Amino acid sequence: MTDALLPNGVKDSGGDSNYFKKGCNPFAQTGRSKLQNQRASLNQQIIKEMRMRAGAENLLKATSNNKVKEMVLLELSYVNSNLQLLMGELEGLNSSVEVYQNTQETANIPLIALGLKETKEVDFSTPFKDFILDHYSEDGNSFEDEIADLMDLRQACRTPSRSEAGVELLAKYSSHLPLVEGRFFSPNHQSGIFFTWYDSFTGVPVCQQNLSLEKASILFNMAALHSQIGTRSDRQTITGLEEAISSFQKAAGILNHLKETFTHTPSYDMSPAMLSMLIRLMLAQAQECLFEKAALPGIRNQFNSLMKMAQEASKVSEIYYQVHQSMVQMPIKDNVPLLWSTVSQVKTNHYRSMAHYFVASALLDHQLGPSDDEDQQEKTLSQVYDSLPEGRSPLDILRKKDERQRIGKAHIRRAILGHEEALRIYSLCQKIDLLQDILKASHHRSLSKYTENESEEEFTDYTEAPDIISKTEHKAEMEVPATLKGPLSVFSAKQRWTAPRTIRLCPVDRDLGFTLKGESPVQVVSLDPLCPAATDGLKEGDYIVAVGDTDCKWMGVSEVMRQLKDVHMEGIDIQVVSMMDSNPSMPTKSATFCGNLPKTYSMICLAYDNDDKNSKSRKVTKKSSFISWGLKNKLKSASTLSLPTTDHSSALPWSKPCPTFPSSSTYNDSALY
Repeated sequence: MTDALLPNGVKDSGGDSNYFKKGCNPFAQTGRSKLQNQRASLNQQIIKEMRMRAGAENLLKATSNNKVKEMVLLELSYVNSNLQLLMGELEGLNSSVEVYQNTQETANIPLIALGLKETKEVDFSTPFKDFILDHYSEDGNSFEDEIADLMDLRQACRTPSRSEAGVELLAKYSSHLPLVEGRFFSPNHQSGIFFTWYDSFTGVPVCQQNLSLEKASILFNMAALHSQIGTRSDRQTITGLEEAISSFQKAAGILNHLKETFTHTPSYDMSPAMLSMLIRLMLAQAQECLFEKAALPGIRNQFNSLMKMAQEASKVSEIYYQVHQSMVQMPIKDNVPLLWSTVSQVKTNHYRSMAHYFVASALLDHQLGPSDDEDQQEKTLSQVYDSLPEGRSPLDILRKKDERQRIGKAHIRRAILGHEEALRIYSLCQKIDLLQDILKASHHRSLSKYTENESEEEFTDYTEAPDIISKTEHKAEMEVPATLKGPLSVFSAKQRWTAPRTIRLCPVDRDLGFTLKGESPVQVVSLDPLCPAATDGLKEGDYIVAVGDTDCKWMGVSEVMRQLKDVHMEGIDIQVVSMMDSNPSMPTKSATFCGNLPKTYSMICLAYDNDDKNSKSRKVTKKSSFISWGLKNKLKSASTLSLPTTDHSSALPWSKPCPTFPSSSTYNDSALY
């Protein structure tokens, strides 16, 4: 048994302690492993049916016998029917979002995780040994242990653990691939090694002899693993939410790197249109977690706080709307599980309704008093609306009680309608109990708020609530993991940059007015908008490319800080560049791929069968491996508010952290949303 399968830290008496991390036990009976095993089984059935279809189509072309043609056409209809059923089952697996959630999760809307791409085993032994002998004129048998190491590392990558260790395992193999490519994959020589990977959504196999598909698929699985870590995080704690935010941002960063680096991958799950949609989905889920993080300690029951949360909720709704629009584009619509597009549409309506509920609570529960800052409230309200109903101004709404009540109730009506729409859409898809409980609790909370402010003597008012401007203090951004980051990945032809700008840095009490982050190149963050550098044109997110006469594209934070440490009062010049807008555009129709089964995939894999493999060599003693070379309520009884939850226990004390979402069984008046 080779070291890739040994537990971490276990030493072999015959060798050193530098062992590869192992993968999960493929036979472990966890929900995730069962799901992945079912995926693997379905992939095998799909390729079997596709082989039968390919054979039948060839026979149909070759025969002129009408009776044979009738039999073949009958067989083809049977095979195509089986393929549709199998792909329906695969879509069901991709819709199994509950498997990836935290087991203690009872208060948050489920998030979507990507499934891992499946692959076949690959035997490097014979091709590599032959190449070593032919090309390097060395005995390939002397490298048996090193080749076995590489094969075991790849095998472990098929079942990575859902943790940082699993990501590291994939990153380790990914870092080896360029080295292996340079030593064994010559442009003028066919290696005879076939890399077969299955589409994550359709199960369609793709086979290539070069390493591009292998590299791209490993990157996709790294992003998928980060998404699974994010969905598993405990979102009832700040630490868990931070982990989820980071994981989804990393997933988006890896997918973006994949889209920019591998532009012609023949697997549709890695096509530019599909990757753009997945990037949007990961960033939307990161933004949702940022909203939950802001709401977790409890929302202060104050006018300004409620308005702020309304805009945050509106931002989440806006991003999910973009995700849903991406998912309904053809041909993405044919390949993405229906549950995914339904959930994104549900969240669009749900968070928009939450935004209207927060504005309604601010207007209905808080009247403008002598001690309130009228100017501040006017400014806040004017920033929430893009336009107001004709004849109304922010001050009119704040000062006039009737006007305030009228607009507030208009918002609560929109919230109710939005929740009803979310429930209607939800009823069309696969049932997720937790999601249904939260939607019902939210709807009940809005109905209760409307009933509290309803008067029988009032005439029916048809005032329509204005739209709420989306705004966030913390925007989800793509985060590139350290293993992929560097000047070459930032300063590339695929990015658009401004020309270098010279900024004069003049410290005030030894404070430059910003901080730095990143490996290389370093990036400006937490910029004080009133500092001299900002006045001179420095922007948040700028990259520093030079300090004085020193080029620092390749310097890390510590090195750049050393350059800036002893800046005198007269200051120093730095050069910065800004990345121009490179957000993924709305995917367009792809001319390369069509609905149902793509016809452009390499079908070599249908004829290639590697069930008969040479047994792998196992080592007795270990030596240095050659693959390592070069390496806020109406009674105002509460000071804070919380989001309703599905927790059936009694309401929590206000002095304790509040659950994040509405309770499906208890709707106490002391809690907002």
